[in-house]
Amino acid sequence: MTRLGELLQQAGKITEEQLNQALAAQQSQGGRVGSHLVKLGYIDDEELVEFLSQRYGVPAINLSEIEVDDSIIGIIPAEVARKYTILPVSKAGAKLTIAMVDPTNVFAMDDVKFMTGYNVEPVVASDSTLRGAIDQYYGSTHSIELKKVMEDLEDNEDADLEVLDEEEDLDLEALEQESEEAPVVRLVNIILTDAIKRDASDIHIEPYEKEFRVRYRIDGLLYEMMRPPLRLREAITSRMKIMAKLDIAEKRLPQDGRIKIKTRVGGRVKDLDFRVSSLPTIFGEKIVLRLLDKDNLMLDMTKLGFESASLRRFEQAILKPFGMVLVTGPTGSGKTNTLYSALSRINTPETNIMTAEDPVEFNLVGVNQVQMKDQIGLNFAAALRSFLRQDPNIILVGEIRDFETAEVAIKAALTGHLVLSTLHTNDAPSSINRMMNMGIEPFLVASSVNLIAAQRLVRRICANCKEAYEVPEQAMVDLGFSTQEAKTIKPFRGRGCERCSGTGFKGRVALYEVMDVDEDVRELILSGGSANELRQQSLSNGMISLRASGLEKIRDGVTTIEEVMRETVL
Repeated sequence: MTRLGELLQQAGKITEEQLNQALAAQQSQGGRVGSHLVKLGYIDDEELVEFLSQRYGVPAINLSEIEVDDSIIGIIPAEVARKYTILPVSKAGAKLTIAMVDPTNVFAMDDVKFMTGYNVEPVVASDSTLRGAIDQYYGSTHSIELKKVMEDLEDNEDADLEVLDEEEDLDLEALEQESEEAPVVRLVNIILTDAIKRDASDIHIEPYEKEFRVRYRIDGLLYEMMRPPLRLREAITSRMKIMAKLDIAEKRLPQDGRIKIKTRVGGRVKDLDFRVSSLPTIFGEKIVLRLLDKDNLMLDMTKLGFESASLRRFEQAILKPFGMVLVTGPTGSGKTNTLYSALSRINTPETNIMTAEDPVEFNLVGVNQVQMKDQIGLNFAAALRSFLRQDPNIILVGEIRDFETAEVAIKAALTGHLVLSTLHTNDAPSSINRMMNMGIEPFLVASSVNLIAAQRLVRRICANCKEAYEVPEQAMVDLGFSTQEAKTIKPFRGRGCERCSGTGFKGRVALYEVMDVDEDVRELILSGGSANELRQQSLSNGMISLRASGLEKIRDGVTTIEEVMRETVL
C-alpha cells in the first residue's frame, strides 16, 4: 500500500525535499508523517483532510462544528480513543461512525468492532481538531494534572520540594543475587507449576504503586491468584527475565523470550514452554507468560467443536490440491489450534508443508516452520516469496495483515498450492470484503478462496457439577430457538465444585461458522455483493452461523446460554 507522504508527493501537494524532512522528523520524534508535514507548514490541516477524503472516498468532518452526545462518547473507552486517535461521533442502528486521522487503519476499526459489536463507519478529521475533541470529551490528562498541582499549592504554599533523580542506578550484581535467593526461586517455581496444574493459558505478573499481583487466565477469564510482597517485585521480575534469557539491565524497552521447563505433573514428567513478554509500566515491568503445552493442543478435528456438516465442508476444503482456506476470529479464539489440526490431518510423507508464523507456538513433526523476524526484513510476504521457490504443496501463513501478503498468498493459491491462513474479522462473510478493502480484485478473491471458517471459544460446563435449570420460554426464543424448541429444551449450567474451582466451567470448546465459497457465492463476490448478501446466500446454502453453532452446544448441554450470548450475535 502506497504511503501517505508518497501519495501527497505524487499529487503535487508537497515536494520530495519536504517529504524527506517530514520523514526525518518522524524518525526522530515518532508520530504520523501527515502531522509532521502540517507542523512544518508544508500543508495545512484542511487540505490534508480534503486529500484523504477524496483519496479514500471517506466523508470529511469538522469536529469543532458539532457536539457529540455523552451516550455516544461512552461507547468507546478513553484509552482506546487516545491509543488510536479516534472519536465516536454518531450511531444509527448497528452502525457506529468514528472520526479518524487515518481512515485506512483497519486495526483500529477491528478493535472497535470487536469491543462494541457495532459495524464501524469511518469519517476523516484533522489531527489537531481530533486531539482537541478527545481532550474536550474525555478530559485532558494534562489539565487534570495541572488542576491538582494548583490545588496542592493553594493548600500548602510553603511546601518543601525535594527533587529526586528519576534514573535509579542499577546494581546488576545485586539484582542477580536477589533473583537467585531460595525464597524467590521457590516462589517463581510455584507460580509456574501452579499455573500448569490449574490449566491456565497465561500468567500475568503486574506491578502497581502499592501492590504486586499475579493473575492466571483460565478458560479465557483472568483470576487473581496471589499478591506477593512488594519488596520482591524486582527479584521476581529479574528471576523471570534470567530464566527467559532476557537482558535484566534493560528496563525501558519491551522484550520477548522463552522459558523451557521440565516438571512432574500428575505422576509424569512433562516438557513445557512459556512464551515470555516483558513490558515497562510506570511502576515496573509487567511480565506475561503464555503457556505452550503440547498436550493441550487438540489435533483431532472431530473434538474441536465442529458440527458434522461444518466439519465435512472444512475437511473437503483442506483436502483440495490448491486454493485458500481462511480461519477468522479475534485473538485467543483458537485459530492456531484449528490450523495445526488441519495441518496434522493433511500431513503425509508425500507433501511438503511450509509455515510462516509469528511466533511459532508448537513444533510439528514433518512440517517446515519459519519464525518471522520483522527487524531483519523477514515478514510474511518475504517468507511466502521464498516458500514458492521451495517446491511446497501446502503453505500456512500466520496472518494476512496487508496487501503485499494477501497478493502473494493469492498468487500461491492460484498456482497449484493449498494456502491456509488467518484474518482479523468478525465473521466469515466479512472476510471477503476485508480482502477487497486491502486492494485485492474481486475476481482474484472469488477464484482463489475455497472456504472461510469463523470461530469463537466458549467455556464448557463442568461435567462433575452439571445441572439442568428452568429458563422462561421467551428468553429461549429471544436467543434464537424456535417456539417449539423453547418448550422442550432444558439448558444446563455448572453448580461449582472443587474440580472446577467453583466456577462451574472446565475447559473450552469452539463455535464454528463455515462458509463454503461455491458458485453462488462466487457470483455474488464478482457482482460486488455486500457482507450481508454473502451471509444470506451462505445461510440458504446450509451454512451454520456462530449463533446457530452456539445453540447446538446449548442443546447438547456443552455450554451455557450466557457463554453463547457473550460470544455471538443474532
